[in-house]
Amino acid sequence: MNNKITKSTAPPRGKTATDGENIFGCQFEVFGKVQGVYFRKHTNNKAKQLGLVGWCMNTDEGSVKGVMEGSLDNITEMKSWLQHTGSPRSVIQKAVFSSNEPLASSNFKTFSIRR
Repeated sequence: MNNKITKSTAPPRGKTATDGENIFGCQFEVFGKVQGVYFRKHTNNKAKQLGLVGWCMNTDEGSVKGVMEGSLDNITEMKSWLQHTGSPRSVIQKAVFSSNEPLASSNFKTFSIRR
């Protein structure tokens, strides 16, 4: 038997929008020292870990904004991460969110960084 360790193909932690669970969408914007500190990269990784889809991008005003879609539990966890954790070198002053809007279906296939 081959005992070689390979990259995990396990699904993301938590429920995803494809599990038949209700899908919600939320816009966000994070303010502070969030550019030049790999904030978008870490946001992308965290969103994918949670099974969320959507996007994030830098703004001309120095913030990072985006859209996330997925289960309500995973959106709630991502909101907390955006408010309190972020990337290791970021300094988050505040994060603002739209209300969680129920969606008939997801508008995205994955989470991505827009440039």
